Amino acid sequence: MHYNCLIVDDELDLARMTCEYFEMFEVSCVYVDTAKKCLDFLEEHEVDILLLDINLMEESGFDLCKKIRQRWNTPILFISARQSDDDILIALNIGGDDYIKKPYTLSVLLAKVKVILKRMNTVEHNAEKNEEWKGEGIRLVEEKLCVVIKDREISLKAKEFALLKCLFLHRNSIVTKEQLFKEVWGDSFYSDGTLNVHIRKLREKIEENPNKPEIIQTIWGTGYILRDGSEDKN
Repeated sequence: MHYNCLIVDDELDLARMTCEYFEMFEVSCVYVDTAKKCLDFLEEHEVDILLLDINLMEESGFDLCKKIRQRWNTPILFISARQSDDDILIALNIGGDDYIKKPYTLSVLLAKVKVILKRMNTVEHNAEKNEEWKGEGIRLVEEKLCVVIKDREISLKAKEFALLKCLFLHRNSIVTKEQLFKEVWGDSFYSDGTLNVHIRKLREKIEENPNKPEIIQTIWGTGYILRDGSEDKN
């Protein structure tokens, strides 16, 4: 069976309330309270998005995220009362797509989930058309969620592809952080840490030397610019 959202949280009243609220807006949602129940559920059902708490009774949400990432690419939004930047960076580094602090507002959480669902539907729609974007030495293939650079095909996660696509469509021009947050994440209420982690992951995959990036360059205090090499030929 297919569900839009699976909540993994041992605060059962909060999980139940969130599910009921989502269902009111036609976002199908269920919840479980342990890591084992989550893994068992994923074996039997299809899920678009996971909302994952860090402090579970039997196992850390961080450990569960690592296990999920070994088999599934489902977007994971961490929901936690833990506020430290270290927790946020860990969550994003091990495969989380976003980090939402408790207590959260149901309407804001729903809006974030709907943005992801809309983006996923767009990716699926474009995949049917086998849509590609080509530049000087760079080609993005949405059907495969990959980028081809110098005849090397590099697989990306959905958020990494969306981020690279945004930079690519504005290539050789500065893209501000605010613009990236709005176009990739759906709103501007994110921390620089979230963006920095995803940029670093992209660089590790596509740059020959991630410490001296040539494709995705930082414009300090402003944002980033993707250079596809065409400027060098002008």
